[in-house]
Amino acid sequence: MYSNILVAVDDSDTSRHALQQAVALAHGLAARLRVVHVIDMSWLALGPELAVDVEALTAARHGVGERIINAALDAVRQAGLDAEGAVIETETPGQRVEEAIAKEAGRWPADLVVLGTHGRRGFQRLVLGSAAEQIVRLSPVPVLLVPTASEARAT
Repeated sequence: MYSNILVAVDDSDTSRHALQQAVALAHGLAARLRVVHVIDMSWLALGPELAVDVEALTAARHGVGERIINAALDAVRQAGLDAEGAVIETETPGQRVEEAIAKEAGRWPADLVVLGTHGRRGFQRLVLGSAAEQIVRLSPVPVLLVPTASEARAT
């Protein structure tokens, strides 16, 4: 059914749980797995007037992204699978992380996107929004939303 599964990760428990689910799904379907981490470059629009070393800050963000991807790939290998990984950037100051994930799903090409959701409701969702909801709206392929392990047990 699904042969190319894209999973987006950050350094949260939520994304680690989503990665576990993506690994199980990829294993069961004999699917290829691609793990991505997106670096939000929208802050660059503020760069020149901040008098910061943009190159050093960008390199540091890439270093963190690489560590996140390497940890995820190690977890995939420990589960007995192989996967490819990539650190990608938002392409313009106006592009959101959610748009970058949806675009990568179409470019790779994925036929399923897996990502964690914090399950925010009420005021938190109103104020913070829902990245998962935006990806569902933008993705060219189906999206599997994985709640945190504690949310899954609470329901």
